[in-house]
Amino acid sequence: MTQRRDAQMPRDASPDTVGSLLMISLHGYVAGSPELGKPDTGGQVVFVMELAKRFARLGYKVDVVTRRFEDQPEEDRINDNLRVWRIPFGGRDFIRKEDMHDWYGDFVSNLLAAIRAQNIRYDVVNSHYWDAGVSGQKVAEELQIPHVHTPHSLGWWKQKEMQSLGKDDGEGNYRFEERIQKEFVMYRSCDHVIATSEHQAELIEDAYDLPAEHISMIPPGIDEARFTAVTPNELERIRARLEMTQNDIYVVGRAATNKGYDLILKAMPYLIEMQPDARLVLAAGANSDKDKELLESWQQLAGELEIGDRVDWRGYVADEDLADYYRAPGVFALPSRYEPFGMTAVEAMACGTPTVLTTRGGLFEQVTFGEHALVADPTRPCEFAAMINMPMQHDWLRHKLAVEGARFARRTFGWTGIARRSAALFEQFRGKYLTPDMVDAEV
Repeated sequence: MTQRRDAQMPRDASPDTVGSLLMISLHGYVAGSPELGKPDTGGQVVFVMELAKRFARLGYKVDVVTRRFEDQPEEDRINDNLRVWRIPFGGRDFIRKEDMHDWYGDFVSNLLAAIRAQNIRYDVVNSHYWDAGVSGQKVAEELQIPHVHTPHSLGWWKQKEMQSLGKDDGEGNYRFEERIQKEFVMYRSCDHVIATSEHQAELIEDAYDLPAEHISMIPPGIDEARFTAVTPNELERIRARLEMTQNDIYVVGRAATNKGYDLILKAMPYLIEMQPDARLVLAAGANSDKDKELLESWQQLAGELEIGDRVDWRGYVADEDLADYYRAPGVFALPSRYEPFGMTAVEAMACGTPTVLTTRGGLFEQVTFGEHALVADPTRPCEFAAMINMPMQHDWLRHKLAVEGARFARRTFGWTGIARRSAALFEQFRGKYLTPDMVDAEV
C-alpha cells in the first residue's frame, strides 16, 4: 500500500498565507449556533462550524456556504472573518440530503453568480459530504482554484451496511448507484480527499480505487474549553438536575438505523444481569414522521425485551446541556452499526466519562483499549454489555478511563490543532491553477 500524504502540521509551517476559504456544507440547518437534532443536523454541522471558527481565529476569511430555505436569513455574521452564507435553491421547504440530487446545478449557478456579483476571490474550496463535493468541484473548476473534499460518510459503505441488514429499499430512498458513481468521479477530480479516520481512508482507497497519496487522514476535533471534566461536587449537582446517576448508560444522536439504538436495547438484558440497577438514558432526536416511526419501533422493542422500565427516553437534548449530559452517566456508549468517526464518543471522553466504542467505525483504531476507552462489536449484545459492565464493576478501571480518556481526547482532537493541520494541507495546493494573467492581477 502506498504511503498516504502526511497531514501533520510541519514544525516551521505558517498557515497564514491562505487568505480566503470557501467551505460548502449544503444539507441540514447550518448556522452559527446550529439547532442540533433537527433533520440532517448533527455531527457534520458541528464539525464544519467548529473548524470554520478555528480557521477564522487563525486569520482566514471564511465563508461557510449552505442552502437557504424556510425563513432563514441570507447570512449569519459570526465575526469579522467568518459568516454563514445561505444560497437559495430548490424552493423554500426543507429537503433531506437524499433528495437534493436534482438541484445541484441551480446551487452552482446561483453561488457563482453571487460570488461574481460581490467580486469575491477564494484561495481554496473545502467541501463536506458528497452533495457539497459534487457542487464544490464544479465551483472550483469554474473559479480555477483547488478543491479539497471531506466525505464524512461513503455511499459504498452505507450501501453495504444496508444490504447486510437485508434492506432492499436503499436504492429507491438513497439512490446509491448515482451517489457512488458521482463520488467515484469527484474523488478523482478534486485535488485531495481528507478522510476522518484510517478506516475511512482505506475504504476510499480500496472501494473507489483512489491512489493513497491522494488521501490524507485528519480526524474531527472537539471544543476543548467546553467539554471538560468537573469536580465531584459539581458532578453531584449535575446528576441531581438531570436526574441521572452513576448506574446510567447514556446514548445520544439523531434517530437513524445506523446509530444502533436497537442494538444497545438488546444488550441491556445482559447488562442488567450483571448490574441490576443499570438504566439506559437514550436521547434520540426525532423530528420527522419517519424519525418518530423509528422511535416507536425502538420503544416497542424495549417492551418486547421487558426492559421498558429501564429505559429513559430523553429525546432532543438542548445544546447548552450537551456537556452536562456527557458528564452525568456512569458510562457513555456508542453502539453504531456504522460511524465514520464518532464525535459524541470523543466529547464524552473529554468530559471524563468512561466510554465504550463501536468497532464499526474509525475511532476505535485510534484508542488504546483499556486505557483511553473500551471497544466492542455492537452487533454482539452480550459482548457489548460486558464492556459496559467493566467500568461499572471496577472502580480502578473507571478512574483510569476517566483520566486517560480525557487526556487523550483533548490532546488528540482539539479543534485548533485540527485546523492547523488542515490549513497546512490547503497550503500545499494554493496557487496550483494560477495563470500568468491571474498572477499579474494579484500583483
